Amino acid sequence: MKQQKYIRYILLPTTLLCLIASLFCGCSANSGKISKTGFYFDTMITVTLYGTRDEKILDDCFSLAGNYEKKLSNTITDSEVSKINEANSQFVTVSSDTLSLIKDGIRYGKISDGTFDITIGTLSDLWNFSEIAETAKSDENEVDASVVPSPEKIEAALAHVNYKNIEIKGNQVRLKDPQAKIDPGGIAKGFIADEMRSFLNKKGITSGVISLGGNVLTLGKKADHSSYTIGIQKPFSETGTSLGTLNVSDASVVSSGIYERYYRVNGKLYHHILDTSTGYPVENHLYQVTIISDISMDGDALSTTCFSLGLKKGMQLVEQTDGVEAIFVSDDGTITCSSGINRDDSIQFHAS
Repeated sequence: MKQQKYIRYILLPTTLLCLIASLFCGCSANSGKISKTGFYFDTMITVTLYGTRDEKILDDCFSLAGNYEKKLSNTITDSEVSKINEANSQFVTVSSDTLSLIKDGIRYGKISDGTFDITIGTLSDLWNFSEIAETAKSDENEVDASVVPSPEKIEAALAHVNYKNIEIKGNQVRLKDPQAKIDPGGIAKGFIADEMRSFLNKKGITSGVISLGGNVLTLGKKADHSSYTIGIQKPFSETGTSLGTLNVSDASVVSSGIYERYYRVNGKLYHHILDTSTGYPVENHLYQVTIISDISMDGDALSTTCFSLGLKKGMQLVEQTDGVEAIFVSDDGTITCSSGINRDDSIQFHAS
């Protein structure tokens, strides 16, 4: 168990943070650099590799992403996850990839005592943050009050959120509650990043960056053997003013916060991180949680879980988990780092 010692940085109260995949990954011209961008899981994915000119490796990476999207997306009607959701409690035979992700979803549910729940689909569909936030026309994402679900609808949807309703028999999966829905969005990007890294390692790639929106996974070190620098800056800032930087090598950096998908009703902000005990967006004076970990899927699940748990309980979970560090950002601008950050050269955070 790690020694609990928190580091706090006090910034201006108006500061709101988000993780930006702002990467300074210089490398020599002779070593080669290739990059490709695609759109999967409603997320812009960019893979940059150093020390190779083999474009086929990049193409194969994105073929992997497309393959996983077809299996795991709950918004593609013929995906394996969608088939489970629409099977009316009947067993559905799935691939080893889908089975692995669902088992991990159950594991995170157990670790978090249901704070993270992969069966949140019925509730997240009800709130519909992605569509409403994307269609909001005002600069502040102000929308009509009618978009907020009624307490009765929230209570009804919440009744179907329980990862224990997932039953697995061999390579078959079913939901014992026919109205429950698996939503793998909380871990799918991390799963894909980890699988891409595994593929690239097998191809002998030792230097590069995989970026999936707020998920960044670095491979090894840069070509000059230095760490990667990941910028953390204010959200909604067109100037990209840096709030601070993380220096990491061969690590995952994943952020969850209220700025990712949200809208406002009469000035009140409603965001996409839902409290599985109330059905409403989490309210705990946090703006953001950033997780630094070896495994990107761990970072995915823990960023949501720790945000939902709040600063005190979330930090306790981080300090009890080996190979994981965190940066919590409170609504008063305070940044609180876990004990392993700045302890040595492996993970360095520098506030601007």
